[in-house]
Amino acid sequence: MDTLLATSIALLAGLMMTRVFKVMGFHFPDVTSFLIAGLLVGPYCLGRLGIAGLGFPTMEAVDDMGVITNTALGFIAFAIGNEFRLSQLKTTGKQAVVIGIFQAVTASILVDAAMIALHFILGADVLPLSVAVTLGAIAAATAPAATLMVVRQYKAKGPVTDLLLPIVALDDAVGLVVFAVSFGIAQALEGGKLSVISVVINPLLEIVLSLLLGALMGALLTILEKLFFSNSNRLSLSIAFVVMTIALSSLRFSFGEVEIAFSSLLVCMMLGTVFCNLSPFSPDIMSRADKWTSPLFACFFVISGAGLELSVFRYPGTVLIGIVYIVVRCLGKYFGARISSDAMKCGENVRKYLGITLFPQAGVALGMVVTAQALGGDEASLIRNIILFSVMIYELVGPMMTKMALTAAGEISAVEPEKRTRDRFAHR
Repeated sequence: MDTLLATSIALLAGLMMTRVFKVMGFHFPDVTSFLIAGLLVGPYCLGRLGIAGLGFPTMEAVDDMGVITNTALGFIAFAIGNEFRLSQLKTTGKQAVVIGIFQAVTASILVDAAMIALHFILGADVLPLSVAVTLGAIAAATAPAATLMVVRQYKAKGPVTDLLLPIVALDDAVGLVVFAVSFGIAQALEGGKLSVISVVINPLLEIVLSLLLGALMGALLTILEKLFFSNSNRLSLSIAFVVMTIALSSLRFSFGEVEIAFSSLLVCMMLGTVFCNLSPFSPDIMSRADKWTSPLFACFFVISGAGLELSVFRYPGTVLIGIVYIVVRCLGKYFGARISSDAMKCGENVRKYLGITLFPQAGVALGMVVTAQALGGDEASLIRNIILFSVMIYELVGPMMTKMALTAAGEISAVEPEKRTRDRFAHR
């Protein structure tokens, strides 16, 4: 009962906030409206009143909605996997791989350099070296959810969009490798030992096994869908497979130092990639899935907004480090994308605007924070607070910047999607 009520309140709050901003004349992306609605119904605003059904009274109540957020992330990854169609990758695949790797590594290196410089300026008591190295690794990740929602809402189409979604997907794989290496170094700095298994073997195993599991599930889905003659039933089967894949990707096994684990984002992306390339029904199924998942994604962003920690503003040192982290990471993303797109001889709009669309950061970074808690003590708490602060800023500002960049690139119509819908019905 409580979960159902919280879900319905989250969805209603998000939808009503989009109306409020429209009436006020603010043309925010729906993602931003959902996040702000989440802040309002979260533990720091209406939830603090403790009135049943009015909001989330505690962070534990927000965490209890984990099944919604995990499911939404799985479907987001499944949708992004659909962007890896072989017909399209023949023209953009090489560019996406080069730019995706280069901008992620550039952001990580620049943040590492800035954080290490702050370590010497502020002192090891304020910013330990292990924390500085870990923050640089987390900087590589980009949030696929906010980016996909903006692209969908405004039906963005063009060279920047064609490269954007595959690059965002690649960030997950690149981020896993960079984080594993850097975090292994951070643990060694804290008195542990540098292990080749934890730094190299485990992250590579996670990536390879995630891709294999996703490919297997995608091939199986394609085969089973041939047994059905209704696309409605095929859609139901696809939904079942995505949920099943999310559940399977949570499995963990250990053999000594070797860990067998999966990235749910990578697994679901590969599921979507194999499905869209093998199944002749995929275009219609993906179109139907987009409509089915809209309320799920709305709930996801409202819950994400409710989970943003406003308490981090109490720590001036955290805010200062967080601001430097945000600014330097954005510079790394922008110039990394700019330099690599120049090298790949991309169009002018791609060179100017692609980097801006890569600013959002959320889910993958927060997953890395969970792993970083292994450092323990004040170091783990500092990493968590800095990333929570940066995610809050990125989530609220990032979608608007993505919209502005895609509009400036000419890939979003100047006419709002709702106005186009009203005009279409008016002419019937």
